[in-house]
Amino acid sequence: MKKTLLSLLLLTLIISQVFSQAKHSFKIADGNFIYDGKPIQIHSGEMHFARIPKAYWKQRLQMLRAMGMNAVATYVFWNHHEVSPGVWDFKTDNRDIREFVKTAQQEGLMVILRPGPYACAEWEFGGYPWWLQNDKQLVIRSKNDRFLDSCKTYINQLMGQVKDLQITHGGPIIMVQAENEFGSYVAQRKDVPLADHKIYSAAVKDLLLKAGVDVPLFTSDGDWLFEGGVIKGALPTANGEGDTKNLKKLINQYNGGKGPYMVAEYYPGWLDHWGEKFEKVSETSVIKDLEKYLKDTVSFNIYMAHGGTNFGFTNGANYDKEHQIQPDITSYDYDAPISEAGWVTPKFTAIRNLMKKYAAYAIPEVPAQLPVIQIPAIKLTKTADLLEMAKDQPAVESDTPQTFETLKQGHGYVLYSRKFTQPVSGTLNLEGLRDYATIYVNGEKVAELNRQSNKFSCPINIPFNARLDILVENLGRINYGGEIIHNLKGIISPVKVDDHEITGNWQMYKLPMDKIPALGAGVTNTAGHPALYQGTFDLNKVGDTFLEMKNWGKGIVFVNGINIGRYWKIGPQQTLYLPGCWLKKGTNSIVVLDQLNDIQQTEITTVTVPVLDGPVSK
Repeated sequence: MKKTLLSLLLLTLIISQVFSQAKHSFKIADGNFIYDGKPIQIHSGEMHFARIPKAYWKQRLQMLRAMGMNAVATYVFWNHHEVSPGVWDFKTDNRDIREFVKTAQQEGLMVILRPGPYACAEWEFGGYPWWLQNDKQLVIRSKNDRFLDSCKTYINQLMGQVKDLQITHGGPIIMVQAENEFGSYVAQRKDVPLADHKIYSAAVKDLLLKAGVDVPLFTSDGDWLFEGGVIKGALPTANGEGDTKNLKKLINQYNGGKGPYMVAEYYPGWLDHWGEKFEKVSETSVIKDLEKYLKDTVSFNIYMAHGGTNFGFTNGANYDKEHQIQPDITSYDYDAPISEAGWVTPKFTAIRNLMKKYAAYAIPEVPAQLPVIQIPAIKLTKTADLLEMAKDQPAVESDTPQTFETLKQGHGYVLYSRKFTQPVSGTLNLEGLRDYATIYVNGEKVAELNRQSNKFSCPINIPFNARLDILVENLGRINYGGEIIHNLKGIISPVKVDDHEITGNWQMYKLPMDKIPALGAGVTNTAGHPALYQGTFDLNKVGDTFLEMKNWGKGIVFVNGINIGRYWKIGPQQTLYLPGCWLKKGTNSIVVLDQLNDIQQTEITTVTVPVLDGPVSK
């Protein structure tokens, strides 16, 4: 009996593997998407493997299928894989793109790959590696040879990982995007001739083809921006278009008078910035739009179906007329139908019920929600003063403050320090602040300056033989718009008191916070100084939880060595998502860096329900 049961289990496993790896076909022909010889409608949901712990990929993809989708779209972020110049990682943790694509295939999903090389996506620098800016002859997103050579290296590295996962080779990848929202960039960069823009976008398409892309290519833009964004030989698709008649008209205009028709980004929610209200979209309006697409044979990709999290320093930033920078919050929940922690929402249920009416395929049951726990208050038993710790390391010395990039540091913080042999007073001007600074004179905090609120100056009084310390944080590089080409961090122009430039004897201490600093046995810190707090906690079971940060100032949190993201008292986000897969039974560690430390802390607490739409303050 046992042998028979074992044989049946093995046979089932073999059949399942054969089925999931069975070779299918996909093409664009006669104005349709053709899958295995039959016209289909693509019902896709976007999620980014880089924003989800690898241990949760399977559950999130199962949620997507249970919502009624038959495809998943994902960006690939260049800077997520080229972790330092010339060093590539496609294997570790949530960088294992092959595993994500193969898991999608196992769950019965087609895959739409969006490799850029520009991604946008509210991701740091739109996916570009920060060090590209150190090559003064390189111009991003242009026909510049040095940039295109860098793109070629990235695309070849990526396709070396996924070329055999295209549907033409038995994999699930059915389409690949060429560039991304390039029509928007053309509209924003009218200083560049359209012909030059077109040379660049065509070059990206050629790089993809030469690297081995042999499935259909597509572009993605607002349909009013097709003129700048379309690439000959790639299917134009539209973003954010609710008028299906207008959609079809414009795709016909740029695609030889025929379809297929697709909305490559349909927005069921929206992005969120620190200091601004959390954006929401009603499920009623989402269902109304999706039903319109379903009835009018318009394929779609829900951006985002599941947003995930901007762990570490991965968040990007926008800007507008009122703010030089609008950094994105750590949560990328996006008010999406699948919540940041992978939960069912009313929007999810409404979409699932809609798809049951229209889908020509079976929709599986909703997978069980992952466990959630509340951890008793965690005592913080060690602490250290970051200003003192910073100065324990060698300084980089220069006559003028240097940018992060010149210091060969991409993220985190830099402490700029200078001793004054003569008294100076007046107005401290940091017009080149990128992005957030706390100012200290002889160890006393005197101001907080902030590019997000356009505060670049403060009164200053530096006595004889005093020290000025400026702790600067990179809030995330701009990921969208013409200003993406101006993305240096740190202090990028002269420091002045009134009109007098402060030069000579600057010392810079690098604090990339790419790993946890070692804390000694200290148990005190100075109020108003940036402080590190450390504690441990024991668990007999693990599960997702949310750190409650509403009583803290501004900073980052490490749990078991992983940077789970930024918090900031200005809101709207008041909790940080802590995935249970990063916890362990037994002893766990937590380290919090609070840059402001106006309130000295003794413990940190957790809750079982996130708060992302709290009040905001400027």
